[in-house]
Amino acid sequence: MSFWEALWLIVVSFAFIAYLLLLFHIIGDLFRDRETSGWVKAVWVVFLIVLPLLTSLVYLIVRGRGMTQRSVAEVRQMQAAEQEYIQRTAGTNPAAQIAAAKRLLTEGTITEGEFERLKAKAMG
Repeated sequence: MSFWEALWLIVVSFAFIAYLLLLFHIIGDLFRDRETSGWVKAVWVVFLIVLPLLTSLVYLIVRGRGMTQRSVAEVRQMQAAEQEYIQRTAGTNPAAQIAAAKRLLTEGTITEGEFERLKAKAMG
């Protein structure tokens, strides 16, 4: 294999991988879009199979802005879910529960017996 053949193989391989990434991104965006009907999604997929390069370019031109908005919305939703999970689970370790019960005991909100019960529940 000559140098030029190897270079051509690298260029073609790069273009093919870039196309596959674009195709997967477009298909992922199609199925992420809740406003588009199933029939329209099916038509896009058929055209992606029949005329892949032309359809990909048309999709990027026509729906490119919406792709960005859906991606940003998905990232924000994931961040909000992660933040909610962190807030929900923060302070659930036994030491934090015992410290909170101790604070309640010090403030006089609970009795010594209630504190011991909460401490036992946190420990085990």
